Amino acid sequence: MRLPVSLPLETASRIVDEALRLGRAEELLPLTVAVLDGGGRMVAMKGEDGSGILRFEIAFGKAWGALGMGISSRLIRDRLSSRPTFQSALATAADGRLIPVPGGVLIRDDAGTTIGAVGISGDTSDKDEYCAILAIHSAGLASEPAGPAPDWRDSSLSDHYP
Repeated sequence: MRLPVSLPLETASRIVDEALRLGRAEELLPLTVAVLDGGGRMVAMKGEDGSGILRFEIAFGKAWGALGMGISSRLIRDRLSSRPTFQSALATAADGRLIPVPGGVLIRDDAGTTIGAVGISGDTSDKDEYCAILAIHSAGLASEPAGPAPDWRDSSLSDHYP
């Protein structure tokens, strides 16, 4: 007996490969991409050569948090930035798997049903999110958020770290 599939491996693999292609086209830092199905199970994952060893956990946490809250990790960040106590409670409830920064994007089918999520880590969060959104769209699916941050290309790690 076969179990129902919300996000086929072929589709998840296409999303991963396209996200990595976009990262190379934009000359981003090495990326790690994780695709989860609607139940939070890993369907596909790849990490580029040179991607740090924590990048998988971060990518997974972005996708898993988006699924768990039913909104993108960008929206989680925006809604919780002024609510640190609730953000801490969510992190505790999620056993530390919640990563509330952009790069966790919901995957939606034609009916608007969430069928999975993509999490990317490696460059700035806005650049990670850009790759996730465009890769989802290339597979003929919808994303939440529908588009990347308008100034995604201007984001820089030097803005955040000395």
